[in-house]
Amino acid sequence: MAAEPEFRVVPIRTAVFRAEEDLAAFVVRSVPRERVAEKMVLAITSKIVSLAEGAVVARESTTKGDLIRREAEAYLGETLYGVSLTIKHGLLIPSAGIDESNSVDGSYILFPKDPYASAKRLREALKEAWGIKELGVLVTDSHTQPLRKGVTGIGLSHYGFRATRNLVGEKDLFGREIKMTHVNVMDSLAVAAVYAMGEVAECQPLAIVYGSGAEFAETGSGAEIAIAPEEDLYGSLLFPRK
Repeated sequence: MAAEPEFRVVPIRTAVFRAEEDLAAFVVRSVPRERVAEKMVLAITSKIVSLAEGAVVARESTTKGDLIRREAEAYLGETLYGVSLTIKHGLLIPSAGIDESNSVDGSYILFPKDPYASAKRLREALKEAWGIKELGVLVTDSHTQPLRKGVTGIGLSHYGFRATRNLVGEKDLFGREIKMTHVNVMDSLAVAAVYAMGEVAECQPLAIVYGSGAEFAETGSGAEIAIAPEEDLYGSLLFPRK
């Protein structure tokens, strides 16, 4: 039996992506053909997906506070440093994911309107361009975690592989049955990819993950990764009962 390929992440340096540029063509042009392989996961920062789709708001047209409240699915209030805590696309994230960094003219860059549809479209275009069958696309962003300094990666959406791995019913080293553990494949890969891509001026908005161990499938939806607040350990803190 063939050995599983080694897990590794390769960031891809690119030219600067311009608003409303063809995203699939940009990726094909940027990724060396020899890097393309079956069962790879292409991670792509949500920022260039947003730019490709025109999810940009001119700074002079609104205030950031009004824009955050408009974009947020849930507004949880203002916290330290004047940062607004929100939920957007099922993520607990500051400012509804609105970003100002690396914006050419200082405009506000929003999250993609439908990040799962974005991931699916890109995957289908890349499969056709590259002539491969098993390909994962992972749209990433950065976020912070409570009680931890610094940012790490998180998955905004995915397509082409299963977002979680269910370990319930498997046995541990001593034969005890696992009762509730699921592995979050999507965010685990996002952490590795975003770390390799960088956070500031690296100009590496793409990364390829090889040997991920992900289960490739014609799938991708928020329902795979979401958990209802009433089932979440932290749900009662975010949405206290009145």
